[in-house]
Amino acid sequence: MPRTDPTTTPAPAAPADATGGRPRITLLLASLGFFLITLDILIVNLALTQIGIELGGGTAGRQWVIDGYTLTFAVLLLFAGNLSDRIGAKRSFGCGIVLFLVASIGCAVAPSPGLLIAARVLQGAGAAIMLPASMALIREAFPDPRRRTHALGIWAVGGAVAGAVGPLVGGALTTVDWRLVFGINLPICVAMLVLRAFVAHSPKRPTPFDWAGQAVAVVSLAALMYGLITGGDQGFGQLSVILALVVAAAGIAGFLLIQARVRHPMMPLELFRYSGMRVALLDGFVFMVGNFGSVFVVSLYLQQHLGLSPLLAGLVFLPSAAFSITGNIISGTLANRYGARVPIVFGFILMAAGFIGLLSSAPTGSPILAGVFLIFTGTGGSVAMPPVTSVVLASVPAERAGTASAVFNTFRQVGGAVAIAVFGAFIANPDTFVPGLQLSFTIAAVALLAAALISLRIRTPQHH
Repeated sequence: MPRTDPTTTPAPAAPADATGGRPRITLLLASLGFFLITLDILIVNLALTQIGIELGGGTAGRQWVIDGYTLTFAVLLLFAGNLSDRIGAKRSFGCGIVLFLVASIGCAVAPSPGLLIAARVLQGAGAAIMLPASMALIREAFPDPRRRTHALGIWAVGGAVAGAVGPLVGGALTTVDWRLVFGINLPICVAMLVLRAFVAHSPKRPTPFDWAGQAVAVVSLAALMYGLITGGDQGFGQLSVILALVVAAAGIAGFLLIQARVRHPMMPLELFRYSGMRVALLDGFVFMVGNFGSVFVVSLYLQQHLGLSPLLAGLVFLPSAAFSITGNIISGTLANRYGARVPIVFGFILMAAGFIGLLSSAPTGSPILAGVFLIFTGTGGSVAMPPVTSVVLASVPAERAGTASAVFNTFRQVGGAVAIAVFGAFIANPDTFVPGLQLSFTIAAVALLAAALISLRIRTPQHH
């Protein structure tokens, strides 16, 4: 199942007296935030078929319901880390909660696909603001490194639980009404606002920011997603699609030029000098292509193609979720014994095997086989990704760790957004759904095998 690793830019640790004597409340608040962020990445997939039936919008509309959230989340992560430093983690987290709450209400009452997508974009912005602020709050509440490491482990559980229950909860709520998928956010947001009142004040740290880089990143990635999604829906010969892809290419080139020249780049290009970092960025991107792609495509396959109810479709994902938890547990043991390379390569090969099984069994129309092969993709991903994160942190100097981890998370989320755009184009036609699924999963399997091969270049054993 998709995971969001606890590797986004944190603020420097606050003095010990900044905890205000309420570190447990702070940890609960931060963990709820991470749970909510991860839940909304996954829970909506099981509602897509019903959303399409009620609101329309076609396959392209369903893609934007996912990518509106994911893309905004990806492009604003680095900005959000800077915002947390500038105005204080507590205030930043509160802003993220309020924005997420308002956006969730907008999603729940949206009368059209356009307004739903707009609300999802706001949700993604709220999620991006919350994530780095949640880590900063933990650092402030737990100045002792040992206690902080334990707290971050508990914080990560929030995302793991959301990853495990997301599809099942999404299917169950959609069985009643798909709008409840967004309505469930409201009591969680209110609870977080109440808890926030008991959290100590956060210090402000004025820091420079790369405004030009951020603006160009937003424009270029939005243009890329528009070009891929609209091109897959209407054809790549459309003038608007061609212009969007040209803007995306020019924007990416311009972004790299800006990063090479500005004094405080949001993505320092020297990070790419480290071979471990380059491999980890590729691994993170490919991992999310596989995970987001599998949940998105298989959700539509089970409901739209096989006619399963949302609840039954959610149950198909349940064994994969259970095995993913096991994968996370054994991943650390494998990495401690053999170094990072072994679990990464093994995990990606296992994921690829799952996709080969999914594309081979798709013509049979068996949800049982789909559930079995999803176990391979879920377990493989959960084994591979924790060591990939350790490679990121071990590959760069300590003073670059925060920026490197934020860049890593950005690459991951962009990979997921690209998967939704490309795979959605392949399955847009109901008459060729299964061939489109097979093409999508062939690409995922090849990409994962290539990443496994490249990951053999990881030479320094990583120990946790």
